Amino acid sequence: MSRELFFIGGAWQAAHGDRWWTVVDPSTGQAITEVPWGDGDDARTAIDAAAAAFPAWSRRTAYERGAILERAAALIRERVELYARRTSEESGKPLAQSRGEWAGAPNYLRTAAEEARQLGGRWIAARLPSRRIDVTYSPLGVVGVITAWNFPIYNVNRAVASALAAGCCAVVRPSEFTPRTALDYARALHDAGLPPGVLNVITGEPHAIGQAMLDDPRCRKIAFTGSTRVGRLLMEGAARTVTRLALELGGNAPVIVFPDVKDIAGLARAAVTARHRNCGQVCIAPQRFYVHSSIYEQFVDAMAAAVRAEVVGSGLDPRCTVGPLINARQRDRVAEIVRGSIAAGAVPVVGGEALPGPGFFFAPTLLRDVPAAAPAIQEEVFGPVTPVVRFDSTDEALALANATEYGLAAYLFTDDLGTAMRVSERLEFGMVGVNDWYPVTAEAPFGGFKQSGLGRESGREGVHEYVEAKTRYFGGLA
Repeated sequence: MSRELFFIGGAWQAAHGDRWWTVVDPSTGQAITEVPWGDGDDARTAIDAAAAAFPAWSRRTAYERGAILERAAALIRERVELYARRTSEESGKPLAQSRGEWAGAPNYLRTAAEEARQLGGRWIAARLPSRRIDVTYSPLGVVGVITAWNFPIYNVNRAVASALAAGCCAVVRPSEFTPRTALDYARALHDAGLPPGVLNVITGEPHAIGQAMLDDPRCRKIAFTGSTRVGRLLMEGAARTVTRLALELGGNAPVIVFPDVKDIAGLARAAVTARHRNCGQVCIAPQRFYVHSSIYEQFVDAMAAAVRAEVVGSGLDPRCTVGPLINARQRDRVAEIVRGSIAAGAVPVVGGEALPGPGFFFAPTLLRDVPAAAPAIQEEVFGPVTPVVRFDSTDEALALANATEYGLAAYLFTDDLGTAMRVSERLEFGMVGVNDWYPVTAEAPFGGFKQSGLGRESGREGVHEYVEAKTRYFGGLA
């Protein structure tokens, strides 16, 4: 079996303890490679490398840093097919989706480079004629990045691109389920001329590595993508060390479909495609569908036909539209949510059960008339399960949509501009798609309200997350 290696200080190496983790193809349950299984010592070695590289990297101009990021973007563009296939092998997502994820990565590198070049600071008019005041921006320092498996390049890239563009150095701990993608990303940046130590990628024990990041005062910030439970633990640890955090946590996105939409069948088909992207393992995935009573039956029927038309299989099969869940635990969790929702009164229309192996597959599932207390409404499902609920008034739909501890993304579909403006303003979510299923782009900030996290990634706001504002006062100038 092949083996991958850490990337620390510009070199490929094994873990201190010479331990290994087996990466599995979730479509087959079979091993595909091994990666080092590191610990706190490996994390400290990576932080050492990043801290050593920081002074020189931070002193480079934004134009010099940006040129390297843009060269990396060009290399990724050339290698999309190779990298996408490796991502599909370890994540299970259909190859077209992996290809799209990698093809979008250069946009984040180029956008971050451009935004960093715009960090010009400002002059402030002083009250005294002998004084001058300005504001400049300084990079934070070493940044820890801990990411989830569902978007193994996007989750890493949106944080690292902004951090590196701003002049920070990074230590990345990718998910143990999808580590090769982050290592390929490091390879592209290394080949583009990134100095040793500016980016380091280690795989291994999540608690030990996270604790090493929290304990080391040189690690000024941790950017985390994952569960709300782990996010709370990081917040507790960061309170002790006053480490800055960026948390992209859970989501439970509502979709409100108003009766004035014209192409109900087309919208229902598009809804199923968006819901089943990456087998539903998407933080901003449309999950809870609230459909007006006057079009409810027609919409459910059209969704049912679209769900039945999905092709479940290996992500490497070009016919596949829905791949496997990431592992057996996630498959079993989805099955439990569906069983609990049916027991609570939801009516199954299509699917509803795990599929026989090999691999970790769950049948695309449509549930109608789902009670508000059902698990499929209350929890982040992270699987190909779609609950549909009817509503009669706008106020009712808004109350249902906002009744969640999460606040990452929400969606509404209407042909009335007034409805779009009023409802989008009242939705308590960080990102709102109005007649748009994919509210994500390199140029705009990504982040949520409430327990969906802290801070923003990507866009201008994303770069600002990796700098400190410094105010200078110059006196005696009269």
